[in-house]
Amino acid sequence: MTADSILVTGARENNLKDVTLAIPKNRIVVFTGVSGSGKSSIVFDTVAVESQRQLNETFSWFVRSRLPKYDKPEADSIDNLSPAIVVDQKPIGGNSRSTVGTMTDIYSVIRVLFSRCGVPEAGTSSVFSFNDPQGMCPECDGLGRIVRLDLDRFLDRSRSLNEGPFRFPQTGVGSIYWQMYAGSGRFDLDKPLADYTAEEWEFLLHGTGKTALTSEAGTYTLNYEGVVDRFTRLYLKRDISTLADKTRDAVLSVVSEVTCPACDGARLNERALASRINGHTIADYSRMEITDLVETLAAIDDPVGAPIAAAAIERLRRVISIGLGYLTLGRETSTLSGGEGQRLKMVRHLGSALTGMTYIFDEPSVGLHPRDVHRLNELLVQLRDKGNTVLVVEHDPDVIAVADHVIDIGPGAGAHGGEVVFQGEVAALRQADTPTGRGLRNVVPIKTEVRAPTGELRIENASLHNLRNVSVGVPTGVLTAVTGVAGSGKSTLISEVFVAEHPEAIVVDQSAIGVSSRSSPASYVGVLDHIRRLFAQENGGRKAGVDAGMFSYNSAGACPSCEGRGVIYTDLAFMDPITTTCEVCEGRRFSDEVLKYTVRGKSIADVLEMTAEQALDFFPEKRIHTRLRTLNEVGLDYLTLGQPLSTLSGGERQRIKLANELHKTGSVYVLDEPTTGLHMADIGRLVALLDRLVDGGNTVVVIEHNLDVVKRADWIIDLGPDGGKHGGQIVFEGTPAALLDHPTSLTAEHVRRSLS
Repeated sequence: MTADSILVTGARENNLKDVTLAIPKNRIVVFTGVSGSGKSSIVFDTVAVESQRQLNETFSWFVRSRLPKYDKPEADSIDNLSPAIVVDQKPIGGNSRSTVGTMTDIYSVIRVLFSRCGVPEAGTSSVFSFNDPQGMCPECDGLGRIVRLDLDRFLDRSRSLNEGPFRFPQTGVGSIYWQMYAGSGRFDLDKPLADYTAEEWEFLLHGTGKTALTSEAGTYTLNYEGVVDRFTRLYLKRDISTLADKTRDAVLSVVSEVTCPACDGARLNERALASRINGHTIADYSRMEITDLVETLAAIDDPVGAPIAAAAIERLRRVISIGLGYLTLGRETSTLSGGEGQRLKMVRHLGSALTGMTYIFDEPSVGLHPRDVHRLNELLVQLRDKGNTVLVVEHDPDVIAVADHVIDIGPGAGAHGGEVVFQGEVAALRQADTPTGRGLRNVVPIKTEVRAPTGELRIENASLHNLRNVSVGVPTGVLTAVTGVAGSGKSTLISEVFVAEHPEAIVVDQSAIGVSSRSSPASYVGVLDHIRRLFAQENGGRKAGVDAGMFSYNSAGACPSCEGRGVIYTDLAFMDPITTTCEVCEGRRFSDEVLKYTVRGKSIADVLEMTAEQALDFFPEKRIHTRLRTLNEVGLDYLTLGQPLSTLSGGERQRIKLANELHKTGSVYVLDEPTTGLHMADIGRLVALLDRLVDGGNTVVVIEHNLDVVKRADWIIDLGPDGGKHGGQIVFEGTPAALLDHPTSLTAEHVRRSLS
């Protein structure tokens, strides 16, 4: 046994096949392999979980009761661990009150700066917090925007009260809501709202007084309340999220969100906004791009403020070093991409003096243009050179190139993976006969024979965020790649402006899907209901007392012991929980009675244990077969139908969303970085799928950094030239072959390099 390696013996998490390996410490170790091969099972579910579990055991019972609890990983032994810090792609938690500034704690430093140096003096740092009652704008409660009733959506002005002008549930003619206005005696009930005088209109919206309400018990006099005031009191002066689903959807359909008129979106009250440093308010600081904010802070020469400004500058430079200088401190974290969020998480660790740690990254290159990957590599090298172990799960060849040691998992995905197929240096991997080795050797040529567009969908004068009055046509009937460095405006142009102007577009982005341990690929793509009905029909149906609900582990068919979970969770208070397979159903989740019923010799549990590939052969029924085929087409053939969605990677979740939309034709598809989580060997399969979509009569638009996808597109729209205020312009429009000759495009430069 050697202390300079993390030793994993007999790892069996998920699809791992009794894996034993030594992971060098104080090195950059990159784990490669096709999606679903078992990389994350080794790195996250085995090494990271055991490190965090053992670290938690060193704390007192009181502290441990407040920490996350982890099951012991399925492995014979894991030795020579060091404390692990996991930087993953999970969306950053937080709501509209969470910003880049609050997440990184840089805004806290800025608040201290203004409390010490702001003129006029406003008070403590709490006065400059939009999340504190002392500082928040009283009109919008520190959110910077307010929700108002949209009268054009709520009222049909061409109708009279007798014709029912209210576009909202339970407000029809004769309803209590309607009687509030019809019974006031102030309106001609047959007069269209469009013909109301200014006084009548004002009374309808904001009036007060008395009105009559008629019911079976008689007529009553009530206080009159204008349409706007009443709706605001009933629905907007409360948390909309607490309303019933139907009511909430109805409310959202008739309201609009506008910038708060009191603070103009600054979130703060007048007292906080009156305080300035060198002519700038703290709201000005929040709106500046980080690169500009550094220059502004550097100009502070106040003897008290200069050291505080220097502390903020040090933190801001770390954000710039990871390629996010185009962000602002006021940017809400909910609007960040997965890659931006992951890189911001890195900021917390770059200034750390800790050594001997294990840093674990999950595809840190996600969202990065090839131009910026070297910055990421420099950060990984910095962490290693401080005396840390850096473990990276990655597909990008440029990140793999910086590894001191590579561990390749495979050879395939799911049941076809779970083994170590290569260990060694990058140079040796390039010659290895593995999917990764072959992918590193493969040079994808530029596409020369492109499809002719059938038309175009226009975007005119787009100026959202950093877009500079952009007008562009997105060609129809072809595969279009939208490229550019991070922050250049790609997502703004396509995911926001284009989608808003063409709401019929099918959007497959990186947003989370509703997942739980009870949702599965079969339920997500809508095939499980058809399978359950088939089981009921094949076994006599309701006449024989067999209902489709019997074949659901979420209802009647569930094992009574584990309630359909397949496992028993035992909470041991302060100790780690123990998860054991249910002894009654042996992990199959169904009661014995349900498992007696079969279709072609297979029980419902047998079917859910099939991979999508196996199930495709098993079910000839059209409704089932068609939906299963989509799972196979997006490269998820190795997933079992009953696998919990909560266990899928980010790339797998995006592809399962795509699978759910594949049956549509004559549509516009917008995909946001569909190569996320995809191995080099899978890129060709994805592009072939996109080609089939286009050949089937669809228009496909992908926002993408992967050069293999860019080279195989029919049309390219390149934004830039850089990020933030230096972006937002169309740099290039045309075919991939024409892009090669562009003199200034950063995308063109890296496409040329990839061909050499």
